[in-house]
Amino acid sequence: MDNLEQYILNNTKPEEELMHRLERETYLRVINPRMISGHLQGKLLEMLVRMMRPRRVLEIGTFTGYSALSIARGLEDGALLDTIEVDDELEDIAAKYFEASEYGHRIRQHIGSALDVVPQLGEVYDMVFIDGDKREYPAYYDMLIDGGYVHSGSILMADNILWYGKVAQPIAHNDKHTENIVEFNRRVVEDPRVDNVIVPIRDGINLIRVL
Repeated sequence: MDNLEQYILNNTKPEEELMHRLERETYLRVINPRMISGHLQGKLLEMLVRMMRPRRVLEIGTFTGYSALSIARGLEDGALLDTIEVDDELEDIAAKYFEASEYGHRIRQHIGSALDVVPQLGEVYDMVFIDGDKREYPAYYDMLIDGGYVHSGSILMADNILWYGKVAQPIAHNDKHTENIVEFNRRVVEDPRVDNVIVPIRDGINLIRVL
């Protein structure tokens, strides 16, 4: 961690103890723990939820549940978050912390591919956080926009949109992750149905508003 990042952390409201325990367990038990949202991004999600006051939120990519708990903390009573994770080996970790949190009752946990689960749920969402399989980002976008699962005024937030800087470099052969993130960004910026801005926090968030 560099001095600037430490300064930012020192001047941001501190992390809850439950979230600290979740982050620690993720680093101890999970392969590729850097996929966790972490405190700064989690706090940003919470603040955006508090400002937007959504009633229905969708998360694609629960991982171990840090971002879901951050979103749930910002929700008002009666609002709900559907969070979807394709890797069933992560289900128990997330469920344990959802149960331990005072905001866990605002979360509905689902296991499976978001491309299958979202149509089954049949909800229309005010806010969507996309942090699932990067190779599926264009498919997630098409499903949400074309399938009618968001409405005018809905906010979409896609994480890891800069992909460690690879999006600004020649794409390596068979690098499907970078290829599809680049395609997602292109699709968004060329779509007249939405407005967007890329925010360079951590690995980048594409913040999208449906017109």
